[in-house]
Amino acid sequence: MGNPLTPEILADPVALTRALVDIESVSGNEREIADAVESALRAAAHLSVDRLGHTLVAGTQLGRPQRVVLAGHLDTVPIAGNLPSTVDGDLMYGCGTSDMKSGTALALHLAVALPAPRYDVTYLFYEAEEVEAERNGLFLVARSRPEWLAADFAILLEPTYGIVEAGCQGTMRVRVTATGRRAHSARSWLGRNAIHGAGEVLRRLDGYAARQVEIDGCTYREGLNAVRIAGGVAGNVIPDRCEIEVNYRFAPDRSEADAFGHVREVFDGFEVDFLDSAPGARPGLTAAPAQDFLATIGQPPAAKLGWTDVSRFAALGVPALNFGPGDPNLAHTREEHVEISKIRAGAQTLRGWLSG
Repeated sequence: MGNPLTPEILADPVALTRALVDIESVSGNEREIADAVESALRAAAHLSVDRLGHTLVAGTQLGRPQRVVLAGHLDTVPIAGNLPSTVDGDLMYGCGTSDMKSGTALALHLAVALPAPRYDVTYLFYEAEEVEAERNGLFLVARSRPEWLAADFAILLEPTYGIVEAGCQGTMRVRVTATGRRAHSARSWLGRNAIHGAGEVLRRLDGYAARQVEIDGCTYREGLNAVRIAGGVAGNVIPDRCEIEVNYRFAPDRSEADAFGHVREVFDGFEVDFLDSAPGARPGLTAAPAQDFLATIGQPPAAKLGWTDVSRFAALGVPALNFGPGDPNLAHTREEHVEISKIRAGAQTLRGWLSG
């Protein structure tokens, strides 16, 4: 079977979005889409191409004084009866249309169509973004081939509805445990109910005043919330343990260590066990290519309220921001779609920026 990404489709970012959407690529099943993207990239004589697993890295080698990255992931969440794609007026429906094959299509379209950009450009198409970090293609490249990611600035083509969302929040999960003493429920006064004791944890969460932090003109709003609770032994036993899983979304002015220290302060008097975390990323707007991109956009950036792979670029010393045509509120939904006009506008913006 021939490559569905024909030259005619590659030349049109809307047709390319639909072609990528129609290649099913739920996390762990990216081989077909990676093969198609690799074939398209290798047909472009102006690009060097490397592959690691189902992650493709292609770049120009023009000797420009600065290098930028355009990055998009190839995988999607599981299908929800929303493949193949459909079009209704200005809306294209289908799994991955918003998150983030419309953004990935912009990078692939420009990789093939723009042989002499004003910057050297690295185009990154990576696997397994929607699952655990250890499988993430960007994580694997950063660990084994970090030189592929060397750049002065990066754009992650996550859905932002056509605006710049700068940096990202950090995220952390902890387990807060209330303890008690077991007893028969008929003689409850002989025990101490840990579930009742967990009420204090919930009261502290309910009364928590989340910070709002302005960094480089972008306001990051924090959040501390219970996301899971477990306790109880049997229908006739006073429980001696109740565990509340808490998620902390913290502004990028805090380190992971600072964030954990803050959570321990909030829950002073309770057992607090660290589960996992990922650092935030500052806005990354001071690099010259970022300033040029903001001038092309012509509107102020907003803070990214959520965690994205810009954090991985920031950890490598590469300032990065989020920009893509999809609506983040539609990501992972059954009715996921993207506005065709947003795809065309995004392609025009990126082409104008890269062409100078």
